[in-house]
Amino acid sequence: MPKAQTKRGAAGKVEKKRGKKDPNAPKRGLSAYMFFANEQRENVREENPGISFGQVGKILGERWKALNDKQRGPYEAKAAADKKRYEDEKQAYNAEQEEDESS
Repeated sequence: MPKAQTKRGAAGKVEKKRGKKDPNAPKRGLSAYMFFANEQRENVREENPGISFGQVGKILGERWKALNDKQRGPYEAKAAADKKRYEDEKQAYNAEQEEDESS
């Protein structure tokens, strides 16, 4: 009898293969940091031409940490709205999935 397919990771732990994700499933909401990073990434690249992807991320992280609560507010509001969108879409998606399974 064949065993379930597993793979040993670098630490020797056994990893199970995941099932494929449904392409019609709603996308997760972005975090406040991701809204900030998406908005600021181009500015960082213009200010520092030729830097690597990792260096861009490091600069964005430093800038995010330097923001106070008031400056983070708009990004957190966008994140909350996106989270609400995701929850609404997920609820509709799950209802649709249950409807498909029952028929």
